Amino acid sequence: MAEENTPFDDELKQESAIEDETSNNGKSEAADNAYTELLDRYQRTLAEFDNFRKRTLKEKAGAYDNGVNDAIEKLLPTLDNFERALASSENKDDKFYKGIEMIARQLESYLTDLGVETIKVNGENFDHNLHFAVAHVEDPQYGTGEIIEQLQKGYTYKGKVMRPSMVKVAN
Repeated sequence: MAEENTPFDDELKQESAIEDETSNNGKSEAADNAYTELLDRYQRTLAEFDNFRKRTLKEKAGAYDNGVNDAIEKLLPTLDNFERALASSENKDDKFYKGIEMIARQLESYLTDLGVETIKVNGENFDHNLHFAVAHVEDPQYGTGEIIEQLQKGYTYKGKVMRPSMVKVAN
């Protein structure tokens, strides 16, 4: 017995085919949405990781610089004491003097290797960012604000003033 197709059956088959296409498109659209969402999450995660990596490197460099700053601040008074001992010595040919001088130069060399620079004062005008005036002298021989004498050396590290130079300034 052969089945006969009625017009009603043909209409049902067409509706069924339309529903199949719609459901496949719906599945494809859902998959596309899921893919887009996962891609977005992946890209955001990569960006967050890259930001984390950069922030960590910056913090690490900052921690290193802070450690160097602390070490420098603790070494500067020792260097000052060596320089005072050298300045107060009367016999520059003495072996003890030469030994102290060698130690002072070695310490200066170590600080220079770290990136510490001495603040220049000779022939300079007073700059409140680099110098600390502890005395003012009235002397017509010098110009206004000119540094006359350095009482204690000042130092910078990577452009940051570690300690300003103590100076005498002419008015």
